[in-house]
Amino acid sequence: MSTIDVLDASGAKAGTVDLPESVFGAKVNIPLIHQVVVAQLAARRQGTHKAKTRGEVSGGGKKPYRQKGTGRARQGSTRAPQFTGGGTVHGPVPRDYTQKTPKKMKAAALRGALSDRANGGRVHVVSALVEGETPKTKAALQSLRKVTEARSVLVVVDEGDELTWLSLRNAPEVHLLDAGQLNTYDVLCYDDVVFTQAAYDQVVERLSKSGKEDA
Repeated sequence: MSTIDVLDASGAKAGTVDLPESVFGAKVNIPLIHQVVVAQLAARRQGTHKAKTRGEVSGGGKKPYRQKGTGRARQGSTRAPQFTGGGTVHGPVPRDYTQKTPKKMKAAALRGALSDRANGGRVHVVSALVEGETPKTKAALQSLRKVTEARSVLVVVDEGDELTWLSLRNAPEVHLLDAGQLNTYDVLCYDDVVFTQAAYDQVVERLSKSGKEDA
């Protein structure tokens, strides 16, 4: 079991935390991670797309020209698919893109993603990013840069940590996430993952339990 330093708002060492092998030393199963991410992105789709068929397009009730004697192909409606303004053949219709993914698969994929980040030294834990009781974006970003120089950072915080939420919610290079909402896609989308101490404890407890259930 490896350990990493816990840093405070000034960048100084404030302690250490263990990286459990069950969470940060899991096997990185790329096909599993891919399947979970695809399912997560599919669930975001509204599925409200719709194209009209020839029976739904307005107009075209009159036969455009007589059946015989024109030298042209016979046509019954100007709303057929081959005409401009006509209906669409096999066009998209409203549908549900949701894919059923077992909770164990989601947890295993998340452990694999976190393990990949931990193996690259891209998992960090801080005791706090803001000192005092007043939200300060500039101070929070300065503290964050003492932890990591990554261009994009996923900051995982406790749901009740309003000070950090208010300080970093408008920073374009930072994505804030509640510990209970941590997911594989967001871990992979950002260069580094920074946990607050409270959020780290919550994530480790949750994933350790799911890991024991899998075993």
